[in-house]
Amino acid sequence: MYTFLLSLLTLALPGLVLAQGNQNSLPNTFPHAWPGQPNGTFSPEWQKYFEVTEKLPNITGPIPRTFAGNIPVNRQGHPNDTLFFWAFEKQGANGTLTAPADANNTDPWIIWLQGGPGSSGMIALTTENGPIHVLANGTWVFNNFSWNHLADMIWIDQPVGTGFSTADSTGYIADEDQMGEDFLGFLSNLVKVFPSLATRPLFLTGESYAGTYIPYITKHIFQAQNPPVKLRKIAIGDGSLGSQATVEHLPVVNVIETYPAIIGYDQDVFNFFREQEHLCGFDLNLTYPQNGHFPTLNLVRPTERSALSQSLLEPTESRLKSQSLQKAVSEKFTATYGSRALIKRAEFVERREESRRDWKRDLTGRANGTIDPFYGCSLLDELIDYAVNFTFPWSNGDFDVYDIPDATSPEPFLNASSFFNDNRTRAALHAPTSKDWIRNFNYPFGNAHDRSKGNQYGDPSVEPIAFLSDLAANASAANVSIVFYSGNDDSLVQHRGTEVIIQNMTFGGVQGFSRKPSTPWFDDAGNFAGIVHQERGLTYVLFAGAGHLVPEWKPAQALVFLREFVLGGNLNGTVSGTIVVGGENATLANDFLPGGNEIFYGSAATQGTSTIPAATQAAWNSFIATATATHSPLGAGNGAPRAVRGDVMGIIAFVIMVVVWVV
Repeated sequence: MYTFLLSLLTLALPGLVLAQGNQNSLPNTFPHAWPGQPNGTFSPEWQKYFEVTEKLPNITGPIPRTFAGNIPVNRQGHPNDTLFFWAFEKQGANGTLTAPADANNTDPWIIWLQGGPGSSGMIALTTENGPIHVLANGTWVFNNFSWNHLADMIWIDQPVGTGFSTADSTGYIADEDQMGEDFLGFLSNLVKVFPSLATRPLFLTGESYAGTYIPYITKHIFQAQNPPVKLRKIAIGDGSLGSQATVEHLPVVNVIETYPAIIGYDQDVFNFFREQEHLCGFDLNLTYPQNGHFPTLNLVRPTERSALSQSLLEPTESRLKSQSLQKAVSEKFTATYGSRALIKRAEFVERREESRRDWKRDLTGRANGTIDPFYGCSLLDELIDYAVNFTFPWSNGDFDVYDIPDATSPEPFLNASSFFNDNRTRAALHAPTSKDWIRNFNYPFGNAHDRSKGNQYGDPSVEPIAFLSDLAANASAANVSIVFYSGNDDSLVQHRGTEVIIQNMTFGGVQGFSRKPSTPWFDDAGNFAGIVHQERGLTYVLFAGAGHLVPEWKPAQALVFLREFVLGGNLNGTVSGTIVVGGENATLANDFLPGGNEIFYGSAATQGTSTIPAATQAAWNSFIATATATHSPLGAGNGAPRAVRGDVMGIIAFVIMVVVWVV
């Protein structure tokens, strides 16, 4: 019954009953009392119950001592609202989690939260930074770069209802403040089971929509008269710290500059997106130090009502997963007023180049200085649609917003569902029997992405940027440091948006960074790993070659980052008076870090690689240098940026690239 209901609800669209707030349609789930569960309140007596002692299916070889199960959040009237956790002791240690309370114990412990909203923390455990990883063929391997190599580590399904966490039908969170209160309730029970965690330094980490969760949780920790834990640092990767306009659509030109292959190195297309960036108010001028605050960015909606414009109301990642992206884009183009040019766009498989010319003619027919009526300022969506229509290899049918150079269609799917829903696993982890584990669900706020109640996910809460300056002030007073990090190959929450947020917030009494991030950092093998910058209790790290899920694509570098910049006190990139520790590299001081020159494609596996010819790259670099020099960002000049016309060299470069890729 519950499995069937969850399946239905997971597939529900915003127009269905969940979006209308019919709470009776939401599932009622609850934790399971497995044999040996103690009676009474939480205490160290529960350690034996939560310890995972039974063999896990398909996992061969020893794993560190581990504990798992559901713990209530203490919300009044909702006793079945719980969070599921899976904790691993530090590799090679024994008894670190079960140690008695000791104020002198300074061993760090780490919590990891996934994003979504509504994504299970077990995704990271089994594919990113956990000790066991599932492969695309369903087999399991050990991860040599698991974060529990450095500290006790706890992965959590939250908010209530996520993954193996439970909630009654009226117990889903109303907003982020309730989420924060729930999490503190969970922590207060957790430290009763594991008393040493109450005084040991906590490092609260996560990615994506955890960029919203973590600031709210931190705010509630600071507001608590007697917080249950001793927070030391927060670390947020590719985080949703600001509005959809800021984190998704503002950085699109930066995305193109990082990977111009997305638009086939077409200069006219670049100029179109740069003009749209300006018209939408997204071409903000970042200065170091920053001069004044940025205006509030409003996401202009499409003015032409169509199947295409209506689809933009869905979250970008949901839109991409709804069906074959290639088919979806074609259908929506075709349905848009039956326009001859747009119908031709839908026939890209047979007439791709002709359609591309039609698309560009549509641009020339549009009045200069106007926002595209079909997309409004949803620039990331427009860029994706261009790529899957006109640019190989994304025109094979997929665009991975989380990892730009991955054009496999379908992508290799790392799915641990069969493992978690195996009754042997369920029993070993003390997981609920009232529900099946699912990777993601779309109603954490009690509605299925109902925009009438909040943002694109139905979240009614204000974005963290609204209180980050106050949070940073409280963090400084409490000796809590802040780390923001980004993967350079991520297009959904691209690093430019994070940099805008940093420059628009105040920390250490000063707005933004005083120097532009340009200090390189390196992995243990001495390879360039990205850029690091640190000022006044805030660290910013950019990972070269990593996508949205940084520990998945750059596991070794992510472990070095954790050791040096999260748990450790590496000063590389720190502003100290008039110098920066580690130096500043002028070639890294651009607004973008060039991506790789290879794009991977194939069906459910990498079967081929497209390499961009050197001539194409050289022609583009020459063009972009001129384009950047003539660009007049918002706040740094008057009027729209001057357009740079495509020249013969740009056309030749595009033709060379197409010939090489097709061959």
